Amino acid sequence: MDHPAVATAEEGPAAAKPTRFRSLDVFRGASVALMILVNNPGTWSAMYPPLQHAKWHGCTPTDLVFPFFLFAVGNALAFVFARLENASTGEVMRRILVRTLLIFAIGFLLNLFPFVRWNDAGELTLKSLEHCRIFGVLQRIALSYGGAAMLVWWLGQAGKTRGVVVATAILLVGYWIACLVLGDPADPYSLEGFIGTKIDRALLGENHLYHGEGVPFDPEGLFSTITGVAQVMIGWLVGQMMLRSEKNMALVGRLMLVGVHLLLAAYLWQLLFPLNKKIWTSSFVLHTCGLATLALASILYWLEVPAGENGGDSRLATLARRLLGGLFRFFEVFGKNPLFIFVFSAVVVKLLALFRWHPEGSDRWTSPLPWIYSHLFRWEWMDPRLGSFLFSVCLLIVYWLIVAVMDRRKVYIKV
Repeated sequence: MDHPAVATAEEGPAAAKPTRFRSLDVFRGASVALMILVNNPGTWSAMYPPLQHAKWHGCTPTDLVFPFFLFAVGNALAFVFARLENASTGEVMRRILVRTLLIFAIGFLLNLFPFVRWNDAGELTLKSLEHCRIFGVLQRIALSYGGAAMLVWWLGQAGKTRGVVVATAILLVGYWIACLVLGDPADPYSLEGFIGTKIDRALLGENHLYHGEGVPFDPEGLFSTITGVAQVMIGWLVGQMMLRSEKNMALVGRLMLVGVHLLLAAYLWQLLFPLNKKIWTSSFVLHTCGLATLALASILYWLEVPAGENGGDSRLATLARRLLGGLFRFFEVFGKNPLFIFVFSAVVVKLLALFRWHPEGSDRWTSPLPWIYSHLFRWEWMDPRLGSFLFSVCLLIVYWLIVAVMDRRKVYIKV
């Protein structure tokens, strides 16, 4: 069984009507490409607002990227499980557990990599496990996938969706109630008032949490993974819709309808339970799943629904299909090696940061990537935000060349 984050829809069910959806590869690839883009600016001090996360409540375009990827994990899970209908429960559970542990371990090792650091005396020393963050992006993917896959297998065998819908609702509503009842009555949705902050500190220890908020708090912590599981399960439900359908306007219409309903539910719920990525609120899950479903429907329409099915394409529509086709091909190769390129992009940054020197006339250290940014992308006449963005775009193109070559040679690294 291929990990949902890397399995492609062409490896669909061994049923009477196997279906390949290129749109799933494109959607997944766009998610991981944008994740790499926003994680690698020329400088964190100069970024356009849409490329920054919301400071707390709210949702920016950047806040959509990670939940879109989890949604895509659920999409692919529908196609993967369709091929395992005759497998024993014990074998499926073993595969899920092994894959969950493996991806979690890769994420943890990525936190430790390159296993050494520069200390204040300018010496390379081994990183200490006593201060290593345990959770992170890959760890959330692992646990959300593992929890969702087990629930879906038990509740959604033979493509039955009712049990999965009920379980997803219980997770989302139960999480809301837990936050409200167990959190600080004064403000249960604040950083310090959030019950997950207390749970993560108690179970993991302050030294093993993220400190980017100024206090020990992990935006990919253990407690908020509950709604990450629900995110994957909604992705599975949408994947089931696609698995059972032809690539036509009827499917596009159904996806659009689902997306709109999810958004309406999210906007009503956020009046009581604010949109918040850092504590992964239930309203945030519905909001991002709704937008993801609409985005997937749009990609399906422009990429895979036969041109002219709905009365014939105009010249403008034909031109749009051609232009979008190039963009879709760009993202598609990312979608065929998503886990590899995400890990590779992080390894490159961490490894290059080990090489540092004092530029002439400066008492501050620099390393290869900051040096490239400051010498090639930072000019007095240019808005520093533009230079920072162009740097990240160029870096993304370099990574695209790598996965494009891998795709041409049919090299797909799966976990």
